[in-house]
Amino acid sequence: MSHPAGSICSRGIVLLLAALSTCSGLFEDQIGKFDWRQQYVGKIVHGAFDITSVDRIIVTTESNVLAAISAKTGELLWRQVLESGPRGTVKLLHVTNPSSTGARVGRGTAALGYDVVTVTGSNPALVRGWNSNTGTLGWEWSLLPALPEEAALAAVWFEHDGLLYHVVPVWGSHLEVTPYQATSGQQARSTTSRIAAGWIAKDRCSLTGTFFVCAIKEQLLALDLAGDATSTVLSKPLGSEAIGSPKPVRGGEPAVIQNGRYYSLRTDQKLAFGPRDSALIDRTVQEGEPILLQGTVDRTNNRLTVNAHRLRDFVRFDPVEFSTEYSESLGDPELVAIRCKQQQQQSSSTARPGLACRVLLSAADGAIVLVQQGKIKWVREEALAEVETADFLDLTLSDAEGAIEEELNNKNEENGLEWDVFGAFQRRISSQVVHMKNLFLHILGIGPVPSTAQSAGLVRDDFGLHKMLIVVTASGKVFGIDNVSGKHHWVRYLPSFTGFGNGQPMRLLVQRTSRFYPLAAQCVILGRERTEPRRGLLYIFNPITGQPVADGGLVELPYRVQQVALLHQTGPDFLKGLLLLDYNDQAHVLPESLAVYADNFYLFTTNPETAQMRGLLVKHRPGATSDGNQLETIPTWQIDVSGAGKSQKIIACEGKNPIEHVHSQGRVMADRSVLYKYINPNLVAVATYGPDNIHKSILNVHLVDVVSGSIVFSMSHKRIRPPLHMVHSENWLVYSYYNDKARRTEMTSIELYEGKTQTNGTVWSSLDAPPLPMVERQSYILPMAVASLKETITEKGITSKHILIGLTTGAVAEMTWALLDPRRPVTSPEKAREEGILPYMPELPLPHEILVNYNQTVANIRGIHTAPSGLESTCLVLVHGLDLFVTRVSPSKTFDLLKEDFDYFLITVVLLVLTTTSCVVKQLASKKIIKQAWK
Repeated sequence: MSHPAGSICSRGIVLLLAALSTCSGLFEDQIGKFDWRQQYVGKIVHGAFDITSVDRIIVTTESNVLAAISAKTGELLWRQVLESGPRGTVKLLHVTNPSSTGARVGRGTAALGYDVVTVTGSNPALVRGWNSNTGTLGWEWSLLPALPEEAALAAVWFEHDGLLYHVVPVWGSHLEVTPYQATSGQQARSTTSRIAAGWIAKDRCSLTGTFFVCAIKEQLLALDLAGDATSTVLSKPLGSEAIGSPKPVRGGEPAVIQNGRYYSLRTDQKLAFGPRDSALIDRTVQEGEPILLQGTVDRTNNRLTVNAHRLRDFVRFDPVEFSTEYSESLGDPELVAIRCKQQQQQSSSTARPGLACRVLLSAADGAIVLVQQGKIKWVREEALAEVETADFLDLTLSDAEGAIEEELNNKNEENGLEWDVFGAFQRRISSQVVHMKNLFLHILGIGPVPSTAQSAGLVRDDFGLHKMLIVVTASGKVFGIDNVSGKHHWVRYLPSFTGFGNGQPMRLLVQRTSRFYPLAAQCVILGRERTEPRRGLLYIFNPITGQPVADGGLVELPYRVQQVALLHQTGPDFLKGLLLLDYNDQAHVLPESLAVYADNFYLFTTNPETAQMRGLLVKHRPGATSDGNQLETIPTWQIDVSGAGKSQKIIACEGKNPIEHVHSQGRVMADRSVLYKYINPNLVAVATYGPDNIHKSILNVHLVDVVSGSIVFSMSHKRIRPPLHMVHSENWLVYSYYNDKARRTEMTSIELYEGKTQTNGTVWSSLDAPPLPMVERQSYILPMAVASLKETITEKGITSKHILIGLTTGAVAEMTWALLDPRRPVTSPEKAREEGILPYMPELPLPHEILVNYNQTVANIRGIHTAPSGLESTCLVLVHGLDLFVTRVSPSKTFDLLKEDFDYFLITVVLLVLTTTSCVVKQLASKKIIKQAWK
């Protein structure tokens, strides 16, 4: 079928104009004014001081990052984000200069041709050389061993005398050791050494220095892999049954910690260690002599103590020992590296010059800490590299606004009705007198002390743009962050909290906001206990101050939580109850006094492995159960979406945002009729994925009403594979996936309509058997891979909806719904032109103007969170991954806000001139009327 050239040109012009109309540029002076970015590296795996610089620390992390950190300020000097997943797991970091890693002093970087060497991945393993000054890649070679995947993952590496040793354990049999030249990748020996070691067992062994050591029964068995194949096996008795695998001691020396004791594999030295103690061996402190550092934390007094011993005779080495305060918001520390230099001679002849040391610590919560001369110099909160959930909350009122609010809430109940007006007038006069007094005292500098929130600047602004950002991380650390400046106002560490075993993160729920003055806001974090997975945990706190509620805020639940929801109604104190469902299908409400509001509450559960969905109805029956619980759960429906072959598994389940508002109930057509939206608040999108004998793999998307259990709509995609990302809002659904057949990323949009007649325009009920909707659907091609999807949200829902697309490149694109509209016509675009619908084109444009983070890329994007502001036009956005990026977007422009360059002087002059002119003209007109009357 041929198309006229003019028609094709007109389509292109219309699409270009539509794309340009949705673009919003950014001036250079606006960079960082409405947004900020914080970069992180993650929890340390390896670390060392770079001796070529006095201000550089080289680290590798669990987030697959190689970075250099300033030892003076803690700032990031450079960062290299490696491959994601197992391919980027760092197996070895070797700094060629002398440091706590045990590198040889005599080997310079000029002779070897590299500064830093890393080994990442296993099959293939990538060996890279880096420039420690700039972070640039110098060289690279790969090793693809002919091994099964499991054996390749168990392989370990170590460096010795300029050679890289690749060690592959064959459990219960032998060790395969192959040395390679570091820069070229050539084998240093003609064949691979096979060292017999029938005693090695999985999960019982580790590598320390050049020794491969295993804890077998009541002894430690070790083998020096840097020697020849005839090396003898070292044995050290433990005195009791070995618990777990040996923990290597950092520093390159052959030593481990096992069963609470330090064991040296070269000597018979032993030293008792506590369960929270850490160890480090360093050769650079005292002319190559190894020094053992032992770190101990006292949680009662919140102090960190580091003791030192010479390994030669175990004599205390006082110059590097210290004791310092250690915050309770930091996890248990682990010694990573140390660097010391000789202090200059003091002026007093009796004073002895000592050592000035820097000690690098890695906390259990992920924080990186540097201690200099016995005091903590800086802390990097690397827990924010693993954000699980977040939310924006309104701040409290200012002191002046709070006083007005208290005045309005204060009712004169003692007097009769005739005194209400007089009482209000008296309170108003008294309040004004107090305000004038406080103002006068404030000018003199002796006014009343402002509240804590007022002093910290945590007060609500006029437009609701200033909010508190609550962030919950995977390590159990909770942050209260200012969304305007990025400042961390408070930090809480919950070491016993972790996410749920089925891959679900911890939940953050808002029980009461700051709008109910003088009642404080209240949030709750739901998780499970780290050491006892069958018990749930709750942490209830004030999100503005970070302080827990009464009794410490920690609530231990005697059951495992299966589902959680907030009740729709609030109690007398405006607090929403928390409805919990355990694995016995028993419902619980916290606080229990709000159990009456859980009556006729519908819940649903999903089982991802079996692809089963169940619906439950919660009924409130006072005194109906013997255990005192007033709630009863009744199964209402059950469906199976696993397919005919029972091979499908649920990979995504997406509901609608509970705080969203739908402003427009319909869509105006070209003939002036209205196409009403199918707005079902109980609709949930469920995606299942599984193998298929004919099409290789199938992705199914179901729209399920979770109150009635009916499947409203289903659609299948063949030869599709994850990653899948979904966003569900109003009457539409958008999801992205990878098309395995076409080898590209695609996005599908679905819109649901009731038709041209609306069933019920006031209250929606899933139990009244509403009619099946009309479905419009369309697919588009995206030129880049998607990392996350999220829709914008505003307070009243008047502003147009845009889709925020987090890309794997680190960019975040703001795409208008007009480009994703499934009603974009393939033919007859003239009929849709009056509705403002663009002609269909399969490719979605991604111009640079729609990137909301311009050049502030966010590495490894994992999620996007949006929240409404006080302005209807503005939506607050948090993008989290390895970094944090906070900004604000205006999908329909700032129609409710004056521009920054608004000319107030000109409009004032115009108003004054118009007012003066109208007064003069009025006087002239009155005189004219009087003169005409006298004629």
